[in-house]
Amino acid sequence: MKKGECHMKYILQICTGSWHSANYPADDIIRKIGKIASRIPVDRIIFGWNTDAELYKKVGGFLHGKGIKMLLWLPVFSEISGISEPDGTLDLWGSPVVPPALQAGEDFTFCCPSSRRNRRIVKEIYEQYFADCGFDGVFLDKIRGQSFVSGVPGVLSCGCERCRQAYLKKGVDVDAVRALYEHRADALFNMAYSPMNGEFVLEDTRAQRFFTAKEEIIADAVAEICAYFREKGMIVGLDLFAPVISRFVGQNYALMTRYADFIKPMLYRKTEAPAGIGYEYALFEKRVPGARGRTGISMDKAFLDTQLEAIRRVSCEKFPGIEINYREDIARTDPGYITESLAAIHGCGFEGAALCWDVMLAPEAHIEAISNLESKGHTG
Repeated sequence: MKKGECHMKYILQICTGSWHSANYPADDIIRKIGKIASRIPVDRIIFGWNTDAELYKKVGGFLHGKGIKMLLWLPVFSEISGISEPDGTLDLWGSPVVPPALQAGEDFTFCCPSSRRNRRIVKEIYEQYFADCGFDGVFLDKIRGQSFVSGVPGVLSCGCERCRQAYLKKGVDVDAVRALYEHRADALFNMAYSPMNGEFVLEDTRAQRFFTAKEEIIADAVAEICAYFREKGMIVGLDLFAPVISRFVGQNYALMTRYADFIKPMLYRKTEAPAGIGYEYALFEKRVPGARGRTGISMDKAFLDTQLEAIRRVSCEKFPGIEINYREDIARTDPGYITESLAAIHGCGFEGAALCWDVMLAPEAHIEAISNLESKGHTG
């Protein structure tokens, strides 16, 4: 696609419900997808992670009949405690990381990224509940550590014995990092360099090495899980924080994207909940208010352009994610926001865009805005 042209491929994301509680019947999903696909080019669907196999088989028959790929939305380091018993996460003080109290059906309790058992659980969940459903690929979510939503202890994790050994192999003593925070407090997060692409440089090299090692540990785990699915001939996509907020949760784009077929960076400028850019950055400012060197951000078009530019360097397919759903409590999107966001993505010449995180909640006006943008054939 030439830069400036508007026609792209779209990914639709649908939340079918938690493991044991379904949100929508198959017929409703088919009806919604059919209506949207008649107006814009839909390349693939990401949905999950309710375990009703018949739902996916029925919807899959419809999708494959239209040449649309079906990908399983599969959480990795969070949510799986709702269906299994993974090895948990400890902070650097040896205490369990306390998850935030959020809306029903969500579980932001993160498990240990070093645990081979946890990686095995993810594979077992797929084999037990989804292997016979006809999925063309998987979309791996929650491939990160906890954010500042659980305070500084959430970010300074995991401190279990497995992770301690993993850090030591990378030259990092987590006890020394803990002592460093106890001595310096917010100053641990002082930044010498704070670019919009998220590749921050902390003043303290010991703190910097901790976060670098954390990224490598998480990337190693993701590599193993990606390899498992790619060996099955499946497409593998990754759900990533926006670049500016990705590194504190252990998501290094350069390390992680080498194992994926595509990524969906969550460029959520209207989401007041976990993964929302403004929401997560505000928590960073709240939890470590004394940290120096931070670059302030705003949720305007100029900021969006910085995130798209950071993503451009990734070698795999890029489908930036924009909230298409409307939620009065946490996602007050509007047609103007949709148009502005997608026009910017189109202008970058990326492969496509992902309409998130639940198109079943997308207002008609939002779909109309996308259809109008498509019909123009340019960024307007």
